[in-house]
Amino acid sequence: MQRIRLRYTKRGRLRFTSHRDFQRAFERALRRAEVPMAYSAGFTPHPKVSYANAAPTGTGSEAEYLEIALTERRDPEALLRLLDGSLPDGLDVVDAVEAHTSGFADRLTASRWELRLDGVEPQEARKAAEVFLAAESVEVSRQTKKGVRTFDTRAAVASLEAAPAGSDRLGEGPCAILRLVVRHLTPAVRPDDVLSGLRATADLAPPVPAAVTRLAQGPLDEETGTVTDPLAPDRDATPAATVPDGTA
Repeated sequence: MQRIRLRYTKRGRLRFTSHRDFQRAFERALRRAEVPMAYSAGFTPHPKVSYANAAPTGTGSEAEYLEIALTERRDPEALLRLLDGSLPDGLDVVDAVEAHTSGFADRLTASRWELRLDGVEPQEARKAAEVFLAAESVEVSRQTKKGVRTFDTRAAVASLEAAPAGSDRLGEGPCAILRLVVRHLTPAVRPDDVLSGLRATADLAPPVPAAVTRLAQGPLDEETGTVTDPLAPDRDATPAATVPDGTA
């Protein structure tokens, strides 16, 4: 009957929830909000929810996406309010649109990340970023389900810049901010892989783990280097008009 695409966040302590934890919390929210979900067929029916490119456990995010299928039509804004009120603080539904286009997952071609590096001087981070960008390739190795794999992190990074921490930071001492745009390649290059590359090329080794947040996720504009809104095509699309005989 209807498909709704949602953007949600993982903030604060909820960044440590795994994808499986979020799935359970979201399905409870669907029941609590009495959303008329469509269900799969078979002996163990489950709600038709499609998750897209979830952030790794331990990272915050302002741009996680999923799609739900409904058996009855609902206003996306009203549904947003119901679901957001049924989820714990930190898991917040912040955008909802009706799906009018196909290939949504294919639009998620890049992510914009922010890395907060406590104990690192902004100038040190800036120099490390310059060294990384100047390299033709930066290979790192990581254990995967298929064993140890080596891949080029430099090819995945579309942009990388350093900036001083804002006035909202807690604690004392130096703190640098790295903002980077990473293309979604195969195998996937994660922010911690880029940190490994910075350590290998520029000896950048933060004394404490970086606080990682995904700021945006969507199509990459190669000319400007910006990550654009993947829900925009659905917001802009108008359902085809129907003529009296029932054809479009």
